[in-house]
Amino acid sequence: MTGPPALYPCTVAHVRTSPTRYALRHRTYMWLTDPDRPPRLPYALRPLARFDPRDHFDGDQPSIRAGLDRFLAAHGVDLRGGPVLMLAHARVLGHVFNPLTLYWCHDPDGTPRCVVAEVHNTYGERHSYLLRPDGGGTARTRKEFYVSPFFPVDGAYRMRLPEPGGRLDLTVHLERAGTRPFTATVRGTREAVTTGALLRQTLRHPWSTVAVSAAIRLHGIRLRLRGLPVQPRPRRRAPETTR
Repeated sequence: MTGPPALYPCTVAHVRTSPTRYALRHRTYMWLTDPDRPPRLPYALRPLARFDPRDHFDGDQPSIRAGLDRFLAAHGVDLRGGPVLMLAHARVLGHVFNPLTLYWCHDPDGTPRCVVAEVHNTYGERHSYLLRPDGGGTARTRKEFYVSPFFPVDGAYRMRLPEPGGRLDLTVHLERAGTRPFTATVRGTREAVTTGALLRQTLRHPWSTVAVSAAIRLHGIRLRLRGLPVQPRPRRRAPETTR
């Protein structure tokens, strides 16, 4: 059911409307793959795309799928070996930063069961949300994790996360006190994984995950210079935050 891995060249857009309006756009590319069977690339290309279990969930399981299954089990979910699709940035030349990794989880017969949204911040922390989207792919969850230094940990997320096909079309709204002060979108088009396609994306977006991390910090500096107050980061009781 999961099929071969795919690439999604995409545009990530962020729009803030409060307390000041600010917008950014960033071009990158992401992978859609089966965490049970990561892409097997020619040896020379492996530094350009690696999926390491240490980069996801508690980081102490032998595979990404094992980490996912343990997270789901802690929330009373057993896929019984059902298929999973993962959308993520790969580790490129030894570096990775995944602001948002998504896992579309299915029962063995292919029926959609749930979606897991794994969020990383620039402080090296991570947190996962178990979502139950409706028929349109939309789910709502309380915000529980410090991401932007300009928003406190309150409010809720409304996420539209349809499973990718020919198109990638994701939307995340932050909702606070009846308003939507922040919206993020990811839009892209599917490409088959070939040597040529991967090399093209690597040349267009060299050190792609470094660029994502650097862009987040650069825009944070710009917002701070505009006078936005920084919200204090809550202390985490444990280094891992998936349960």
